[in-house]
Amino acid sequence: MANDIQALPFRELVHQVRSCTLCADKLPLGPRPVIQLSEDSKILLVGQAPGRRVHETGLPFNDPSGDRLRQWMGVTRDTFYDETLMAILPMGFCYPGTGKSGDLPPRPECAPAWRELLLERLRCIELTLVIGQYAHAWHLPKPKQPVTANVRNWRRFWPDIVPLPHPSPRNNGWLKQNPWFEAEVVPALQDRVRSILGQAVHSPLR
Repeated sequence: MANDIQALPFRELVHQVRSCTLCADKLPLGPRPVIQLSEDSKILLVGQAPGRRVHETGLPFNDPSGDRLRQWMGVTRDTFYDETLMAILPMGFCYPGTGKSGDLPPRPECAPAWRELLLERLRCIELTLVIGQYAHAWHLPKPKQPVTANVRNWRRFWPDIVPLPHPSPRNNGWLKQNPWFEAEVVPALQDRVRSILGQAVHSPLR
């Protein structure tokens, strides 16, 4: 079965992912995988899992977190949602529900089922942004480190990978406590994005 899926044309593989019901009985609003990608994508964004608003609209990062992420990258919405430029593959493709302190973790069934199959088709990726602890744990070299340590040591992964904190408004306190992030990492990230996309980017909000 795995070999059959690996042999699928790219569009059919994506269709299979978007039709996935692997953990339907564990999702409070049912399955709705929200991903964006093409075989030409140049930048890969890896977040946690869609929030409720993203589930409702079917558009990844269509929320305040996405607004801040676009500011960090210095790109417009049109650029961000151009699948030939940006691939967006969260660690969990469906909204997992809400717990006591925010959204629940990504469903554990998702990444083992689909992640490698999709990543191996993205052969034009020049930069991967790993956002938050679950993306860090999957994409960064072991041993596992806290998010702040990974972001502070961003040069270790440069220029192919940039570890980021989650852009959620819940992280406003972290940003205030770590002003070096917007002073050092954000300008470097914008320069890297500009070099890949070959277009001007906007200045970060201060």
